[in-house]
Amino acid sequence: MSRAAPSKGVSLRQAVQALERLAPPELAEDWDNVGLLLAPTRAQPIRRMLLTIDLTPAVADEAIRRGAQLVVAYHPPIFKPLTSIRADDPLSAKILKLAEARIAIYSPHTALDQAEGGVNDWLLDGIRLQDGATIAAIDDGIGRRLTFNRPIAPATLISRLKKLLGLSQLRVALASKRKIKSIALCAGAGHDAIASAEVDAYLTGEMKHHDILAANARGISVFLSEHTHTERGYLPILKKRLREECGAAVAIDIAKRDRDPISWM
Repeated sequence: MSRAAPSKGVSLRQAVQALERLAPPELAEDWDNVGLLLAPTRAQPIRRMLLTIDLTPAVADEAIRRGAQLVVAYHPPIFKPLTSIRADDPLSAKILKLAEARIAIYSPHTALDQAEGGVNDWLLDGIRLQDGATIAAIDDGIGRRLTFNRPIAPATLISRLKKLLGLSQLRVALASKRKIKSIALCAGAGHDAIASAEVDAYLTGEMKHHDILAANARGISVFLSEHTHTERGYLPILKKRLREECGAAVAIDIAKRDRDPISWM
């Protein structure tokens, strides 16, 4: 059964404007596909939003069941050109199902990574020390570079990351056991965004094997948490910020069916 929604709501245009204030589309990478990806021909008032990292078929079903009018999917569910939209195609069927239910889809992706107070700033704030640190953008803008006032041990950084990301394990490739003075970070598969940084460590979700070896050869330690672990913890913050933008007129939920596709066995 659908959950009861607030009676007022906001227009789809107002909801999009709120999202664009938090993650201006012009901040997105050129290769990305951000913004309003699905707009029903007869848009409904947005009384309930559902936030998710990935718009899977299970999350699409949850959006319909919970009575959402807008799904905010961090990863764009429409990325490569669609050659067809058919109910028997698992990749496009979820889009068709939401369109039939008059549910809009918006994706902020790399615009939210780069935005002030966005995903990369959340990662940065989770590992900086109380005595402060110097923060700078990476050359291409999307990543972040942090220089600690006092170098920290790898074990200290690992502890902070586990707490921030709610994990019991990380993948770590240490170039050495020396303390870390500087780190470059980017959510998701962020190697390309931080590869030019001259730092002691990289933090991202995933990297290719040979890129890890190359980083270690340059004396750079690598800390990996799997792709969506660097992103999913931001959803409660996004919920709070959207609440501040939209007020009580919109109910905002985090999808319960959204989860990392990888598990440890």
